[in-house]
Amino acid sequence: MSVVDLGIPEFVAQLRHEELEGIREGSVASVHSWELVTAVDGPGTRMTLFLDGCPLRCQYCQNPDTWRIHDGIITPIEEIMDRVRRYRGLFDTTGGGLTISGGEPLMQPAFVARAFRECHESGIRTALDTSGFLGIHASDELLDNTDLVLLDVKSGIPETYREVTGRELAPTVAFGDRLSERGIATWIRFVLVPGLTDAPDNVEAVADIVARWGNVERVEVLPFHQMGRNKWDRLGVPYRLRDTLPPDDDLQHRVRSQFRARGLSVY
Repeated sequence: MSVVDLGIPEFVAQLRHEELEGIREGSVASVHSWELVTAVDGPGTRMTLFLDGCPLRCQYCQNPDTWRIHDGIITPIEEIMDRVRRYRGLFDTTGGGLTISGGEPLMQPAFVARAFRECHESGIRTALDTSGFLGIHASDELLDNTDLVLLDVKSGIPETYREVTGRELAPTVAFGDRLSERGIATWIRFVLVPGLTDAPDNVEAVADIVARWGNVERVEVLPFHQMGRNKWDRLGVPYRLRDTLPPDDDLQHRVRSQFRARGLSVY
């Protein structure tokens, strides 16, 4: 299943036929940017590849410039993998590898599957940073070659999830269930936004969902920040959280304690 089949035509209307075919086959990707980082997006030093295209519209998104798949640079997989392999020695030394993020990487599942397969053939560890909303499009082959999933569980109450993202919670939960059944190591990410995701019952609902997944190695509570606001302004998109402050220490402590009460490792 590819971006062409996702039922979101506005994302593909401006791509040429040959670009669509390349994305469908995984021979090219619509790339937003690259980043070489340590202790972010997985263990060790990571090459993080940000793909364009996302079906969610999270109120706190820090990269709204990744929403539209046709805004990316169409890049052949050979070029991408050549770049990744240059860092194999560094990955081996630090326990790092390639993380594919977005946007939503499962907008381009054929590419992710192919890139992860080639990574494993080259001895490079892989991580998938995803909302899980398009988890149904992750093939068994893709997951066979995924060492770690960074799964964003944005809220635990369906109505709150819909308010945050404009989409439904159920696909993320179903994907988390699938990861648990397969025993794929998973790190949960929860963005703590005062007045939006911080309600005690919403946090409890997230903790209830996550606690049933035996493959979860850690929960990362990520405090909301305003670092993405300028991008919203440049794009001319109304930013509803303009006056929202980061969570204070007391709120962060309360939320982390709710997850720890389920026996989860929290960061």
